[in-house]
Amino acid sequence: MTKMEEEKIKIFDGKKVRTHWDEKKEKWFFSVVDIIKILTESTDTNDYWYRLKQREAESSGIELSTFCRQLKLIAEDGKLRETDCADTEGIFRIIQSIPSKKAEPFKRWLAKVGYERVQEIENPELAQERMKELYEKKGYSKGWIDKRLRGIAIRQNLTDELKERGVTEQKDFAILTAEISKATFGLTPSEYKEHKNLPQKSNINLRDHMDELETIFTMLGEKVTTEISQKEKPETFTKIKTVANRGGSVAGVARKKAEEELGRSVVSNENYLDSSEKIKKKTNLEITK
Repeated sequence: MTKMEEEKIKIFDGKKVRTHWDEKKEKWFFSVVDIIKILTESTDTNDYWYRLKQREAESSGIELSTFCRQLKLIAEDGKLRETDCADTEGIFRIIQSIPSKKAEPFKRWLAKVGYERVQEIENPELAQERMKELYEKKGYSKGWIDKRLRGIAIRQNLTDELKERGVTEQKDFAILTAEISKATFGLTPSEYKEHKNLPQKSNINLRDHMDELETIFTMLGEKVTTEISQKEKPETFTKIKTVANRGGSVAGVARKKAEEELGRSVVSNENYLDSSEKIKKKTNLEITK
């Protein structure tokens, strides 16, 4: 699993909590400032957190920062930034220092999140079922959801294969993803988001705004790339990049042939913002991958 895919969004009471799953320790880490925002509704959560640490150190001698570790999470501007995070036990201790009527229900929510993750490790199908439910609540069709979930599995296989080839940095995964996308659609992901009028600096996932055909060709490019890489086992990043281009080009040729038959472009400028935003206001749910 890449760093990009480890970043998850959880929802409590309609508000987002950025989280990180640590594979080695097998535990969730939660953004402290996100939790402070939920419990206190503070307009300046960083200042609240700073003053809370000061107050606790002076009154009890306990340094709350010792319960935290800094992890890179996606900020509001879409960039990865160092963020104070704590595991469930650490968050429980920090919550003790925050006077809030939401503390108890939030503790129950934390315990539930941890339990669900254990269930998903033991039975991966549960994770897919939960994701399916979220997409259904956002108004996507069954056919779209089936293809989206299949696309997630194919993407996971690709990232696992790239890790085998020594790719570990987020920027390198992004470069290879752009290479496949450019060869498949003639657009990099950032260009594609612009084409679909999606905000660049946001947590919006481009793939959640692709139609079924776009999803199919995305899957084809990534699946062929995986197969070529497994066969040839490229040893340098330059060679891996060439494989990514070749895999995407196979999908690109198929896309162009499909466009000839259909008499239209597969690359759509449509997005699901209107319908999903309406539903999001109603359900306060958001999906990321």
